[in-house]
Amino acid sequence: MANTVALTKRLNPKATQTILAFASLVVLLILFSLASPNFFRPDNLIGILLATAVNGILAVGVTFIIITGGIDLSIGTVMTFGSVMAGVFITMWKLPIPLGIVAGILAGALCGLVNGFNITKLKIPPFIATLGMMMVTKGLNLILSGVKPVYFVDTPDFAKIATMPVFGIPMGVVIFFASAIVAAFILTKTILGRYAFAIGSNEEAARLSGINTDAWKMGIYALGGAFAGIAGLVMASRLQSAQPALGAGYELDAIAAAVIGGTSLSGGEGSILGTVIGAFIITVLTNGLRILSVPQEWQMVVTGLIVIGAVYLDIMRRKVK
Repeated sequence: MANTVALTKRLNPKATQTILAFASLVVLLILFSLASPNFFRPDNLIGILLATAVNGILAVGVTFIIITGGIDLSIGTVMTFGSVMAGVFITMWKLPIPLGIVAGILAGALCGLVNGFNITKLKIPPFIATLGMMMVTKGLNLILSGVKPVYFVDTPDFAKIATMPVFGIPMGVVIFFASAIVAAFILTKTILGRYAFAIGSNEEAARLSGINTDAWKMGIYALGGAFAGIAGLVMASRLQSAQPALGAGYELDAIAAAVIGGTSLSGGEGSILGTVIGAFIITVLTNGLRILSVPQEWQMVVTGLIVIGAVYLDIMRRKVK
């Protein structure tokens, strides 16, 4: 009994939350596979992986930001901004594809950097600063694209980025897993990750200990924007076009994935593995309900209730600590 209690203490809080999220994912997979024979069809599983790739990359980026105690409501439209910028470079300006890819990622990082500057230097609350950036990028997407999709018709190589199979797995999914591995390394093995946790746990204490919290927060928001740019490239490649009206709403799924995976909205806690599991939970739930012909409005209700439940469990867990 004593050993069980000791193990539970060692697992809390982050490991327990991750285990619970993984158990929830397994339960969903079992339930939907029993409810519909179409769920475990290979084409449906590939669809789940591809759908998770975009939301997962976004969620990985926003995890860093939430760990610092912040929030980013702009990552959905910033994702689209990255894809539109890539479209402008590649299709409109006829520049090489690698240059367009770099432009898309840098565009996202720049938006994140501006968010970080507005929050740290101008002292604008993260909710308002990133809401403003969401509106700015939403407008820029329409302006730069001429209020119409930017198609990659003449650049088939770009279209292969997301769908080209690698050992039977679409490249977009490989990019997602690679992004998650890199993010996990940064969060757990580098000074940026350590400072992110320190800032989220107690920003004033981190500042008094000599950490330049403003500079590091700006860097973390820029990193989140860069991941949004990568997600935009995967999305554009999958759709073979940059859709300027797309993006709004993606930030909610990304934040939900991070929260379901155990990242605390109060800051100071979170993991990339948990976020990846959370992203799969969101996609599997949406896919399974769609296969069962559940109306979209009810899908949104169920997802919202799950997010509320995840936040409530986080609050209860913090009270117990």
